[in-house]
Amino acid sequence: MTAAQPNGRRQELATRTVVGFALVGFALAILWSGGFAFWLITTIIGIVMLGEWSNLAGADAATARRMQFTLSVPLAIMCPLAAGPQFFALGLIAAAAVFTLVSTKRRVLALGIIYTGLPVLALLLIRKQPDGLLFAIWAMALVWMCDIGAFFVGRAFGGPRLAPMISPNKTWAGFIGGIIAAGAFGAVLHFGWGLPLRLTLATPLLAVVAQAGDLYESWLKRQAGVKDSGTILPGHGGLMDRLDGLMPVAPIAAFLVMLPEIRNMASGLLPGWAWGLTA
Repeated sequence: MTAAQPNGRRQELATRTVVGFALVGFALAILWSGGFAFWLITTIIGIVMLGEWSNLAGADAATARRMQFTLSVPLAIMCPLAAGPQFFALGLIAAAAVFTLVSTKRRVLALGIIYTGLPVLALLLIRKQPDGLLFAIWAMALVWMCDIGAFFVGRAFGGPRLAPMISPNKTWAGFIGGIIAAGAFGAVLHFGWGLPLRLTLATPLLAVVAQAGDLYESWLKRQAGVKDSGTILPGHGGLMDRLDGLMPVAPIAAFLVMLPEIRNMASGLLPGWAWGLTA
């Protein structure tokens, strides 16, 4: 190994650290503002990520733009100045996916609509709740804490690889470290800020989902034969590279956050005896 290689790695780590802190600060500022600003940024992120997905899937530029336009329709309707995030938006995203499937005849491109559109809706629904700021910070930061715990524990202990054929650097030690870090973060939010117990107990499980999302995106890149999903973030690659864990976590987190509301809706639709069977 030459002297230039350690220097290059240190420079890359420094760049990643600076950009990482900047992204966290920006995310927290947008979370705090909520409303139109939060919708606008999450919508832009979703559309950019769909472009990255299209590139990984080998779609041409015209098809990628058509997919982004298709997704922009339901995302625009989710704007607080329009209908806002509602349950019916699920149907709009599904319709966009079906349209993409029919027009391209490629299931992977239709899946990209779901992969990028559903988390946007989920985050908007979470932020819209009365305690939406706390819930949104929980949903996003548990993924960050999982990544941090997995990185440092994995580096410290090493050991057997988690999925060497997909992501050679991930270890079982890091996997467990990520779960513990996220679980500890959930406990802090519970005792310090009143995070509901159901969300606190679900945090370690969502850490597993986050790491599965990370592995899935690594598999997509390996299938496409690329190192990063994009180049938009210096030292980090594309948006999918940074948000791969959040994509599967956000919809599940939204379901858990809105579970009392969902139960109330279901109880109004089902007769009393039937609701008793589902309680």
